[in-house]
Amino acid sequence: MSVCMIENQSQPVIRNTPSVRESILRQVGIHRAKNRPKVISRTRVENLVANRPIGRIELLVLRRYPRRTVMSQGWTGSIAAACGRDETGLIGLVLWGDQVDRVRTGDIIAIQGGWCRYSQGQKVVSTGRTGKLTILEA
Repeated sequence: MSVCMIENQSQPVIRNTPSVRESILRQVGIHRAKNRPKVISRTRVENLVANRPIGRIELLVLRRYPRRTVMSQGWTGSIAAACGRDETGLIGLVLWGDQVDRVRTGDIIAIQGGWCRYSQGQKVVSTGRTGKLTILEA
């Protein structure tokens, strides 16, 4: 292409409409509805209700008790009890599988999609089958 041909070309037309922006974002792989992180409000220990799911809870692990091996119909593997707290109270924790090795005393953890249950007259939280445990600060 010669210099004359470049000079004769017109300026590109840039449209700034929402549909054009969305299609560009889709091409790049960023779409509004799919990639926006969902913010789940934090539940406090004082607001936990037994036999209900937990959206998100953050706890300081005060103590982790020794590992036990459980063999039952629903679960075969390692399990450990722990105790945690937030600014509103104390709560028992149940750690399953690899969580037993990852969680230590003094860690700050977050549980999303877990469950609160009664165990031996006390409220206890766990990730359950579908929840997720994240260590925020070790």
